[in-house]
Formats: sequence, structure tokens, C-alpha cells
Amino acid sequence: MLFEDLAQMPYQPAWDRQLQAHDLVAAGQEERVLFVEHPPVITFGRRPGVSHNLLASDAQLATLGVQVVQSDRGGDITFHGPGQLVAYPIIRINDHHLSVGGYVHRLEAIIVDALTQLGVPNATTDPAAPGVWVPNATGQLAKICAIGVRIRRGVSMHGIALNVATDLSYFNLIIPCGLAGRPVTTLQQLMPNRPPTVEQAKTALQASFLKLMSIASENSVKNERAQ
Repeated sequence: MLFEDLAQMPYQPAWDRQLQAHDLVAAGQEERVLFVEHPPVITFGRRPGVSHNLLASDAQLATLGVQVVQSDRGGDITFHGPGQLVAYPIIRINDHHLSVGGYVHRLEAIIVDALTQLGVPNATTDPAAPGVWVPNATGQLAKICAIGVRIRRGVSMHGIALNVATDLSYFNLIIPCGLAGRPVTTLQQLMPNRPPTVEQAKTALQASFLKLMSIASENSVKNERAQ
């Protein structure tokens, strides 16, 4: 598995890079993960009625310099911006014997594993809301990582957005993931005395991808042998 660091890149050029990588992986080349931070951008998923979860006016968005993009990923509305580590895995899910739902759960497991490496041992998932959650200062579960994917020709696109040091005020412009009343958080907010950096989060995620996607492949081989 290859890992490509796009550093900071606007959403559309990074999407174009995803498409290029998707074609290569679909043609049989090595699977890869793209890491990137985006300038402020709000993206819509393909879920019906998602536009109702945008709370800001065009004037507010223009003043703040926030772009709005209609994506082709699944899910609802989300925000990307500086301090948030976005990972786009380009994976042949059939090679790992994963369904779409199984792939999403695998991404959640990868995130939970990476957060444990970073010093957050209590990350969890919610069957009713894809993504990864952690208890905040009041004990309420807050989303720290969003997930939205698309599978085309058996190969994944889009992926995960981990809030490392994201400016959470931007999330006031939307109802994040369409989940009213559910807060979001960051690693910086959870660990103010020793917050991990984006680079440290990349290192942890890379290790988790290598470990847990390999486990998926190994389990597939074992299942085939057992049949």
C-alpha cells in the first residue's frame, strides 16, 4: 500500500488526484491512501435533502472564504479545513472481501486504532451514525472523525476526516452530518496539554491502515481456505 501526502490542496484538485489514483488502482496498480488538508470547504454528500443542513447564507460563506462543493460521496454535509487530516483510501474492497458496510466499519476500526496510538483510548462508534466518537468534557459523545465513501468499479474513493486542530466554529455553519444537537470535537480540545500534530496523526493512521487492511486480507485468505 502506497501513501501519498498532498500537503494542503483545494478540494477539487484533490478530487482530481483521487480520480487519477482510482483509475490506476482499478487497473491493478498498488492500492494507496492520499493524505491532505483542505482550505475551508463545505461538501454535500448524495443523501436527499442534505442542502437543508447548510445554515449559513451565501454572504456569510463568502465573507469567511468557505467554498461549497457537491460531492459524489455518500452521507450528508460536512466541513473540511486546516487542522483537519483528510485521508482518501483508494482500495479494491473486493480484494479484502469487504462489503460496502464492512469497508466503512473497517475504516472506523482503523480510526479507533490510530486514536489509541495518539493517546485517546476511549474512541467508539455509533451504529446509527457512521464515524468515530469520543466523550467530551461533559461526557457527551462528540464526533472526532467523519466518514463518507463512494465505491466505483469495486474501488473506494473519498474517506475520512479527522479533526486534529480544526477551528470548530466553522461547524456552526452546518448541521454536521445532519445530526442536530450532536457536538464535534478535536484532538486539540481533548488533549490541550499535549495535542498531537497533523503529522503525528498521519503516522498513526498509516500504521493502522497497514495493520488493519492487512488483517482484512489475511482473514479473507483464511476464509477461502476454510471453505
